[in-house]
Amino acid sequence: MFTGLSAFPLTPFADDEVDEYAFSRLIQRLTTAGVDSITALGSTGSYAYLCRSERRRVAQLAVEHAGETPVFIGVGALRTSAVLKNIDDAEAAGADALLLAPMTYQPLTDDDVFELFRTVTEHTRLPVIVYDNPGTTHFEFSTQLYARIAQLDGVASIKIPAVPADPVAAEAHVRAIRAAVPADVTIGVSGDPLAATGLNAGCQAWYSVIGGTLPDPALRITRAALAGQAQGAFSESQHLDPLWDLFAEFGGSLRVVAAIAEHLQLVAPNSLPLPIQGLTPAQRERVAVVVDELGLSR
Repeated sequence: MFTGLSAFPLTPFADDEVDEYAFSRLIQRLTTAGVDSITALGSTGSYAYLCRSERRRVAQLAVEHAGETPVFIGVGALRTSAVLKNIDDAEAAGADALLLAPMTYQPLTDDDVFELFRTVTEHTRLPVIVYDNPGTTHFEFSTQLYARIAQLDGVASIKIPAVPADPVAAEAHVRAIRAAVPADVTIGVSGDPLAATGLNAGCQAWYSVIGGTLPDPALRITRAALAGQAQGAFSESQHLDPLWDLFAEFGGSLRVVAAIAEHLQLVAPNSLPLPIQGLTPAQRERVAVVVDELGLSR
């Protein structure tokens, strides 16, 4: 389950409530496109802004509408006890695996994070994906910590941040992680603008922001890379450079992806949970122009 394209959909809001209809449509869209897995309640899914009952309902909807597509559920929370409750809810919903980021308010140590994953893997029968996302969690994993956690029974995959842009450096980076963790633990790349580089460097999965809203171009990149067609994957990614430029200019992917989903009328306007305001009208117009010019509206 932990190879190929794992699509991270938005959890859209309307009037400060989870828009269940729109979310269900997003899941069905991903299943129809043929993504390899769906990861609900990742950072793109705004999991940190949802209460337990909302998260439980989103997990239920994801599994209900995903058909045969495997569903991974994000369970991160500030307290370990809350994580375990989220795990129980994900299991009850029928999730195939769990995604866990070490959320924090106070700075965490490596031992704190290891004990979190040890407790989780002892609590659940479901496979666990280690979610390394320092841009949101403000905790950075070392290769040594990857190795330590990957020895725990039940750890199935590690989602690493964006690889170096230089292909040689990217390959060395992935090779070092690969040497440190068991062979049955897959390595998945994030950082969408460099996903092709990561896949070509040896990552086995792409945990994708854009894949949750625009699965078709993400699938083309993934399929080319995993088929050994490195230049084809690069070319498909380079076609999306105007979109990657907007990610950089507008401070990340979440607001841009929400604007895309709103432009395509997949979700209602102002779909992000407050206090996240989303892009300005002028910025939204620029996103719309890029999406249309790239032929992504079809």
